[in-house]
Amino acid sequence: MTERLIVVAADPGHIDTITALAERADVLDWQVHPLANEAPRQAVHLLVGVEKRQGILDDLQSILGGSEGWRITILPVEATIPRREKQEKNGKAATAGSKRIAGESREELYDNVVRNARLDRNFLVFAVLSTAVAAIGLIEDSVAVVIGAMVIAPLLGPNLAFALGVALGDRALMGRAIGTNAVGVALSVGVCVLIGLIWPFELSSAELLARTDVGFAGIALALASGAAAALSLTTGLSSALVGVMVAVALLPPAATIGLMAGAGQWNLALGAALLLAVNVVCVNLSAQIAFVLRGVTPRTWLEKAAARRAVRVNLGVWLLLLIALAVLLLLRAQRMA
Repeated sequence: MTERLIVVAADPGHIDTITALAERADVLDWQVHPLANEAPRQAVHLLVGVEKRQGILDDLQSILGGSEGWRITILPVEATIPRREKQEKNGKAATAGSKRIAGESREELYDNVVRNARLDRNFLVFAVLSTAVAAIGLIEDSVAVVIGAMVIAPLLGPNLAFALGVALGDRALMGRAIGTNAVGVALSVGVCVLIGLIWPFELSSAELLARTDVGFAGIALALASGAAAALSLTTGLSSALVGVMVAVALLPPAATIGLMAGAGQWNLALGAALLLAVNVVCVNLSAQIAFVLRGVTPRTWLEKAAARRAVRVNLGVWLLLLIALAVLLLLRAQRMA
């Protein structure tokens, strides 16, 4: 469902303003309830569609921002009766405003991204497990095992977190995402270095050797992966498949670096490192562009100004890095020809 139930808890002095906003915004439904054991606060329940969600959340924060003791809670809605289509036929359809994002709200995006980019025990365990499975799949030349590793790989969250942090001008989120991503990649490489040292293997696996070289087709795959991941997040669709796509671009090359380094194949490890660098740049560049095109911005004017500067700087850096890597690819291809 695209609807959300927005529950606003505030003192009675704000209730009339909030209900006036509900009437003016033509939300699907709204009700006022007293809060048990929390007098004199009251709760306003707003049933809001995707077209109105971000604008109403921004207006509510503007109304309540100067006071204390208020809280806004966003709840998912599985179904409503009567169906929304019948309400729209009866003249209660909402028209989208210019300041609204057609998809997940900024607050929902932030909550999802922060949760998936947290450097905790679960992230570390899944990083180790997915790397071990990927290493086995690469050595044994098993596509099914490699895909299984990509399903459980936790590499989607940190990359999207960085792109969203740039779009919102949130330096804390960007720093956290860089740290989590660096730990995840370093852990994957380190685990595979150990595997390469203790598990002698033949350099005959097509899956393994495919990750020691990079071409412009790989650049296109990484760009598509990052864009699909960002669009999946902003539209509220399932991120499982795009998570696999991002893992395609990041986990196997990182595992290949470690395996080749552990086996003493430094030239092949360098090729895998170049592939990983290209994929990281492309994933983040395309995700950043997708967030910009979807209109993901901060709420206040000052925050928007800072975010615009961050977006310009980061897009410039990613583009320069991509150009530099493309030049390296051409030089490497000419040398190996």
